[in-house]
Amino acid sequence: MKRPQGFDRSQAGPQTRSADSAVSTRAGSDRTPADDDAITAPIPIAVESGKSARSGAASPDRSDIPSGDAAGPWWTRPRAEDTERATAGSATAGSATPGSATAGPTTAGPATEAQRTEPVGPFGRLPSNREIDRALRAARKERARVERGEVRRFTKRSRRRRMIWLGALGTLVLLVVAVAVTAFSPLMALRTIDVTGTSRIDAAAVKKALDGQLGRPLPLVDQSSIRTDLAAFPLIRSYSVESHPPNTIVVRIVERQPIGVVSVGGKFAVVDAAKVTIQTSDQRPDGFPLIKASGSAEDADATSGFAAAASVLSALPPALLAQVDTITAATRDDVSFTLRGSGATVGWGSADDSDLKAAALAALLKSVPGAGRYDVSSPHSVTTG
Repeated sequence: MKRPQGFDRSQAGPQTRSADSAVSTRAGSDRTPADDDAITAPIPIAVESGKSARSGAASPDRSDIPSGDAAGPWWTRPRAEDTERATAGSATAGSATPGSATAGPTTAGPATEAQRTEPVGPFGRLPSNREIDRALRAARKERARVERGEVRRFTKRSRRRRMIWLGALGTLVLLVVAVAVTAFSPLMALRTIDVTGTSRIDAAAVKKALDGQLGRPLPLVDQSSIRTDLAAFPLIRSYSVESHPPNTIVVRIVERQPIGVVSVGGKFAVVDAAKVTIQTSDQRPDGFPLIKASGSAEDADATSGFAAAASVLSALPPALLAQVDTITAATRDDVSFTLRGSGATVGWGSADDSDLKAAALAALLKSVPGAGRYDVSSPHSVTTG
């Protein structure tokens, strides 16, 4: 039984010494102390030329490694202490007793040199700390790269959605900024005011009243100021303002249409259907019927006689309206008027079915032109007198 190298018999326990005694007993009494010394001596490891002592694989050919020394690079050379240790081992093995069974030539020196010249790792030697740190950093970078790739692969859909949202939001922001910059820039300043829809109102006077808006950007045109300026024109019933970029606004005016004349304090005022005074004069203007309604002159609500008379006048065709001289409304259901020239009286009743009553009256005037009274309060049963 061979013991490991460096085994000390003095430090072995009882069991080890008993085993050695048993071996000696089985081997017989012809064993000598030299045999025991030979057993405990270091076991030389014979290495074949070109083979590795550890794996038995062929050592790499280093003949192509450039070096200025025939012995090879420094990292393949045996260290001095290793050479001394190998020499001491060879001397110990050679000093064994001539009768020893294991005595013989030793190859410890060449084996140790082969072991020392065997390359260690990819560098052919033990790597330095700097090389280890560089390799660790490279491994960490590679791992980080792989992890980033995995993260990108698993978050591809969410990143696509985020990019779409960010793109849409960016486009909206750019659009708002572009519109704001364009709208509030001097390029959009108001320079032209056009007025349409006027017949009794002077359009130049309306433009002059709105001159205060010139020079303002179109989005900053003050609508309340325009309303105040146009309120000075009583003939304006309604209006609308249209912006025509880059520097024009169009004011479309709807004028009040006079429907008759009312007597107020000894004067005559031309009014529209809302009883808004359009003009006044001392003499009664021609071409407008005189309205005599119950209640005060300011009574113009929906239940007043003036409202009923105005509704009747608005429903008459122009040819028939021009024949009305005076219209009277004692109540909202008792409207009548007289005709110019003949002085005939027309009983109208309420303002309901005014269109049908107007058609019936036109037919009566053609069929019975000389009658003194026409009653169309019931359009389906008209009478004359």
